[in-house]
Amino acid sequence: MPVASGRRTGLVLAAVFALVLAAALGTDIGSRGGSGPGVVRVIAFNDLHGNLEPPSGSSAEVTADDGTQVEAGGAAFLAAHVERLRAEQPSSVLLSAGDNVGASPLTSALFHDEPTIELLDAMGVAASAAGNHEFDEGIDELRRLVSGGCRPAGGCRFGPAHDGASFPVLAANLTSTGGADDARTGSPALPAHTVLDVGGTRLGVIGATLTELPDLVSPDGIRGIEVGDEIAAVDAASRELTAQGVRAQVLLVHQGDGTGSDGGGPGSCALEPDGPGSAIAAGVSADVDAVFSAHSHQQYVCSVTDPAGEQRPFVQGLSFGRLLSVVDLALTGDGDVDRAATTARNEIVSRDIEPDPAAQRIVDAAVRGSEPLAQRPVGTLAAPLPRAAEASGLSPLGTVIADAQLAASRGDGAQLALTNPGGVRADLVPGPDGRVTYGQAYTVQPFGNILQTMTLTGAQLRAVLDQQFTVDDGPTVLQTSSNVRYSVAGDRVTGIELDGAPVTDAGTYRVAVNNFLSAGGDGFDAFTAGTDLVGGPVDLDAFVAHLEASPGLAPPPTDRVTRD
Repeated sequence: MPVASGRRTGLVLAAVFALVLAAALGTDIGSRGGSGPGVVRVIAFNDLHGNLEPPSGSSAEVTADDGTQVEAGGAAFLAAHVERLRAEQPSSVLLSAGDNVGASPLTSALFHDEPTIELLDAMGVAASAAGNHEFDEGIDELRRLVSGGCRPAGGCRFGPAHDGASFPVLAANLTSTGGADDARTGSPALPAHTVLDVGGTRLGVIGATLTELPDLVSPDGIRGIEVGDEIAAVDAASRELTAQGVRAQVLLVHQGDGTGSDGGGPGSCALEPDGPGSAIAAGVSADVDAVFSAHSHQQYVCSVTDPAGEQRPFVQGLSFGRLLSVVDLALTGDGDVDRAATTARNEIVSRDIEPDPAAQRIVDAAVRGSEPLAQRPVGTLAAPLPRAAEASGLSPLGTVIADAQLAASRGDGAQLALTNPGGVRADLVPGPDGRVTYGQAYTVQPFGNILQTMTLTGAQLRAVLDQQFTVDDGPTVLQTSSNVRYSVAGDRVTGIELDGAPVTDAGTYRVAVNNFLSAGGDGFDAFTAGTDLVGGPVDLDAFVAHLEASPGLAPPPTDRVTRD
């Protein structure tokens, strides 16, 4: 059905009736609608993470609206579906809501994510929001990827030169804070918005990243940057666009909501209550006509009520290029948006279409260049290791990674290991002979985090584990090495055991974590109380070594955490 209701164009009785019946938040607004001279089609994706090849494992499928599982994703198929949508509506524009790069498979990461930027340029991306993973290697590296040039150390890897992107990366709520001697101090760290000419219509595009950015990247990644409130920054950018006479506006925000376990298909709207993405989508200026979200890797097509009491689309399209979000903005004669006639939907990037040749050439070049390293065998498995959490909050793959990190840190005195589930990026699925490769291991652990071993008292360790259930957007259950046991009662941890012995508050324990957690990442600031910090190997190296030392590795039990 259409989005209710029109802004500055009046309300028809049917739209009024629809608003009365619809919830202010969580209305399904999916529709096949629109093409024609009075429509601007906005096509968007989010959280691609450098997935050039079709993803595998649980990340390879989409649950369709009828409940069936559809294989989806792959950059060449993504590009082909974009072209199909453009052919349906020539007045179209392609946008991204962020995390284009970072946490990327080897085919992109080995080349500093330059192939992904080349792909997005070839697809005709016109603007992108900055996600948190765009800062994994710092803002200077992000600026290089956008503006072009080779790395000062390491040069260009995907070719003799890197031309950069022809589209801007936007973040209205980032300000430079380099100090009094830095000319950029107080200025925007990235552009807040851009204005695009889409079939003769001026479309304003605003970008914002999430305020939790400091919790999600290492301190070096955003050094010299202040992160501001999303709504306030977007409102300021919208006022600038409105003052320029830009009446059609959309927001790309790298924040989103979770969905229930029965969240449904791409066109459903089954949001968990009080989500951070929908709060932003409902709170920003009424001059914003649609909100494209990201970060939570969910699928939904919803409507939110804006501050003027009218409805606008709020959408997200999973991750890894498996969905495209399509909003057909219906235009009035003066370039405004008729919300009553605007439609929104998600479309599956199925693999039953001829792949785009230009995109396929980029993918093939990246695969060829990475293949010698990617195909090196590193171990065998008795069965797949999924990353999805079971009832305890632990996953088979997460616990294997924690065991690997403990084994690699024993020389630094480590007695246990804890790792963040967000650092586990894909299932580990063996081939027919049980073999797993370096490329697969890299896809699982792509960040290159350094392992660090610290001393915590038992009381401090308990505080860390308690934070699993009190951090923002929790619970976030840390993956534990196999020698740790504890129970959870409400939001408190009880009965912690290490190697079968009780952990005492006054005792001291050597704990291995990655440098992201040791700096307080994911909101676990209790780790910053650790002392006697010693650096260890890279997490990927530890994982590979563990796989090589454990032929025929079977999925471990996930009963290290019990709930009272």
